[in-house]
Amino acid sequence: MSFPVEFYRNVNAPEMPPRIPHPSHRHGAPSGPWPFLDLDSEIDEDQVADSRQQPTPEPQHWSKYPQSLFPNWTPAQQKKSGITKVADHVRERCTVHHVYVLDTGIFTRGEDYVVTQENQEEYWEILKEGVPDDVRVRALFLDNLSGPVLKILGTKFNVEPFFFSSSLNWIPARYQEDVGEGDHITLTLGFIRCMKNPMSTSPSPTPSYSPTIPTLQSTDQVIDTHGPLHLNSSNRVLLPDILAIHMVRSSDLSTIISYHPPHTHQTTSAHVLRTRLLAAGQSVYWNKIFNSTISADPTFVLLALLWYPLYAFDESLEALYLHICWLEGQVIATNNMTLTQQLHVVRANLLHYASLLEDFRKTVVFVAETPNPMLENLDTPETIAFVKDLMRRESANLLDEIARLEQNREMQDHRLKNAMNLAFTSVNLEDSRRMQRLTEAALRDSAAMKQISYLTMFFLPASLAAGIFGMNIDLLADHTNGTLPHYLAVAVPMTAVTIWVIMAFQYRKKDPNHLIHDENHVSMWSKLSWPLGDLLKEFKWSRMVKTNRSNV
Repeated sequence: MSFPVEFYRNVNAPEMPPRIPHPSHRHGAPSGPWPFLDLDSEIDEDQVADSRQQPTPEPQHWSKYPQSLFPNWTPAQQKKSGITKVADHVRERCTVHHVYVLDTGIFTRGEDYVVTQENQEEYWEILKEGVPDDVRVRALFLDNLSGPVLKILGTKFNVEPFFFSSSLNWIPARYQEDVGEGDHITLTLGFIRCMKNPMSTSPSPTPSYSPTIPTLQSTDQVIDTHGPLHLNSSNRVLLPDILAIHMVRSSDLSTIISYHPPHTHQTTSAHVLRTRLLAAGQSVYWNKIFNSTISADPTFVLLALLWYPLYAFDESLEALYLHICWLEGQVIATNNMTLTQQLHVVRANLLHYASLLEDFRKTVVFVAETPNPMLENLDTPETIAFVKDLMRRESANLLDEIARLEQNREMQDHRLKNAMNLAFTSVNLEDSRRMQRLTEAALRDSAAMKQISYLTMFFLPASLAAGIFGMNIDLLADHTNGTLPHYLAVAVPMTAVTIWVIMAFQYRKKDPNHLIHDENHVSMWSKLSWPLGDLLKEFKWSRMVKTNRSNV
């Protein structure tokens, strides 16, 4: 799986892209009555001074956006949402890539406008002039969004600030607004994309099955689902990406605005997505849809763009599949605990991808099922039914592919669980082997200590006798005639009795069926009389053998 270098911006950047912000879903749609106001935020008293009359936006210059059109977006809310940070970049150069879809279904590359502080009024006039009459859809791809372009587009197309705030903060959103002869559709969708690791200096990725793969670094394994996921086996990385689109549907001219994050995030650039849309217009399958006069619905252009995150998901899961295969091979070959850390990191990201795929599915369903006011302008009910059926069919194709991706993700999740179980089992087996070796060493030490104890007890009676005979107290020392035979007469019997007692307590009764192994089955008398009992049994056995031989 290869990617052209020009496909991604700054692919050889020396630094890894930063993590994306945690999305605040409560601030991602106009249905929330308090945009970017948390429970501890103060309400502007001037804004709610007269509750009997709703404030109405006054027509002002584009530089007053967004409060000129949406008075409830106060400066404090604009600052918290990040709009102020972009609006302050008046000196930034923003490139707007244009694509036009003609009535004949032909996609044409429009002029790229570089909007600066010097020509911002000029671009405002260009948008006011409009486009040729044969243009059905106009698509604007924003590269390095600046403050003037944000305000110009927001004022020109009456864009809710929620689109910009959701895009800037990576908040998944999908909603319809301003329904009339047309409507506004906003989609912000997060997905993952695979690319070559920008921190690597290797000219080509190493195959996932190669034995020369670098070892995992445990210090690099951090569970952060909003950051890049490093695939050490193939020298690739899975990056968070976003598709942020605002579409103004109208019967005469529809407009699509596509926002792209700053270059530091290494996300899909405006140039790349614009090229992808032009390539979709050259597709034989989609060209038939775009060429159909009765399917002039601009929603099909939006639906074609939704295939981009699908391709990105598919390529990412393919790369992740190879990485999981490599991890499984490493788990089978070794029992390194660092592998279990990597398995947990990958599985945490897989669980996060499940939520991304579910948001993707809901987005496609939203596009397919949201009422389209433009259909009322079509000629006959048969035409309306045809367009709805076509939209349902193409949406079903996307949904089937999303279901396949989810099935693939679940399969990889199950394989990771198996690999994790195998890793823990391998570690437990190694621990068992170590415990077995320690137990065997302890048994050897115990046997050695037992031998030392037996040797000590063998000399104990003799030592006792020697100690008694060596006493010099009057009771034993005066008029004594003790000799070495006397000492032996005392020490040898005592040693014999000691050995008798030791052997008696070590005696185990033999069971011919090998069923009795507990010493409690042997009485004390049997233990003390074990030599005589064994001799008696041996004598009886000898007489029985002789008797049998005589009878024969």
